Amino acid sequence: MKLAVLTLAALSTTAVASNCAGPMCNPEALAPYFARLEAARGATGIAPVHILQIGDSHTAGDAITGAWRDMLQVRFGGGGRGVLPPGRPYDGYITRGVTASMSSGWAVGATFGKGAVAPRPLLGLSGFSMTAIRAGASMALNAGPGMAFDRFVLCAIGGPDMGGVAVRFDGEGQGQLDFTAPSQRPICRTIRSAMSRMSVEIIADTRGLTITSWATFRDDGGVALSNLGVVGSQLAHFARTDDAVVAEELKTYRPDLIVLAFGTNEGFAPHFDPVAFEAVLRSQVTRLRLLSGNVPVLLLGAPDSLSRQPMLRTNAPGALIGCGGGGELPTLFAPPALAAARDIQRRVAGEMGLAWWDWQARMGGPCAARNWVQRETPLMRGDHVHFNTAGGLEIARRLQADLDRGAASAE
Repeated sequence: MKLAVLTLAALSTTAVASNCAGPMCNPEALAPYFARLEAARGATGIAPVHILQIGDSHTAGDAITGAWRDMLQVRFGGGGRGVLPPGRPYDGYITRGVTASMSSGWAVGATFGKGAVAPRPLLGLSGFSMTAIRAGASMALNAGPGMAFDRFVLCAIGGPDMGGVAVRFDGEGQGQLDFTAPSQRPICRTIRSAMSRMSVEIIADTRGLTITSWATFRDDGGVALSNLGVVGSQLAHFARTDDAVVAEELKTYRPDLIVLAFGTNEGFAPHFDPVAFEAVLRSQVTRLRLLSGNVPVLLLGAPDSLSRQPMLRTNAPGALIGCGGGGELPTLFAPPALAAARDIQRRVAGEMGLAWWDWQARMGGPCAARNWVQRETPLMRGDHVHFNTAGGLEIARRLQADLDRGAASAE
């Protein structure tokens, strides 16, 4: 399902001229988010400020987003865990702050990876779906400390004979969420509770219902930060999501800030196509602006990452930056496509008036990943790509410090 209109003319945002020279480019583009965050300080009885991050394994692993979530919730108050992929969509799935479980009887769909086989079901923001293949299939979320909720949202593909799910909060029945509709269409349903809850379970009435995402929020001010990442994916894979599903979810989840965090897997591709990457970047930013009603977008530049794979030495034009091993062919290096992707991100941010964060520069510049791995207390894993818990906390601190400076300069 594609929306009928997806044109630049529908945008109300005017591009801001900028050379994006510093670590935080165009912070003024985030002014509505900064204002919403400030208004939430000490507020009660309102929906939380909602940050929605979409990306690859850096987002899926939640080392960075989880530390950022903790930091913001200490400052502004807890607004719940936010949006998650339904169930447990892959082995090793990590959920900080909540525990996700599910029974047998579900079939996974995905924008990328094992569940991405055609024909794919309709997919939304999470990049995953779960389709009930038997009646009685169930899944549950159990909240950890500080993640109690009073609003539960379930998004699915409705249609004739789709039925629905039974819902239980803390083991107590809450009735049914019905997804029956005259024709196939995305539907998000919400149940609110007069008291804080710590667990939710859903049980499918019939086979065939496809769930695209679920979420828990606490409507008492504060902040909720949703991390929706697909391991190994590129921004082009997010483009496989369905416009109508994404639009319905954005209307329901109402993010105040959308963070796009791609570029690493593009930089590690065997052959990088700069024209295709720029085209998908522009089209997906335009698409998210349109479908969200112009919610501010923060684009994260690709972080510093290193490889030892010889085939990546020439995956894009440009000089090879060696970071260890010496000699004419260094054994540890930055694939040239990473710099190419980063340069495109920076330029597009300036031309489209996007907020952009120079992740590599804030790590220390070229070859920083080697130093982060070799520290007495390492901040990255030995693959020179992924961050450990300590590194995630450090990235979150640096990002938030730059956002705080951006908020001050945008006043």
